[in-house]
Amino acid sequence: MPRVRLLSFLLWCAPLALLAQEPTTPHDSVRGAIRTVDVRARTLEVTTGVGFALRVVRLQVPAGVPITDRQSAQPQLIGLGALQPGDVIRAAFGGRPTGFVAYTIERVGRMEGP
Repeated sequence: MPRVRLLSFLLWCAPLALLAQEPTTPHDSVRGAIRTVDVRARTLEVTTGVGFALRVVRLQVPAGVPITDRQSAQPQLIGLGALQPGDVIRAAFGGRPTGFVAYTIERVGRMEGP
């Protein structure tokens, strides 16, 4: 009888354990201009939109995320501190319970001022 209870408990918990796993592949992407960079908190805010509809996407940037610079002929890895407000980036990210987490970031250009 205790084995049956244990087995039923494990079968009940298995779907919950699968739901608790974090996604490992990006499920969305964003292309826009960096609004803010917080190196200490490792976050970025990106302004993006289509037409008159604008939105701000806040991304957490874990330490191992590759950040590349596509402005030169040879893409090169750069650090989070090299990104500045006004840089145009493309980022792949996924949703987690704590918010959006970046998987890859590439700087593709810079916004021109007036």
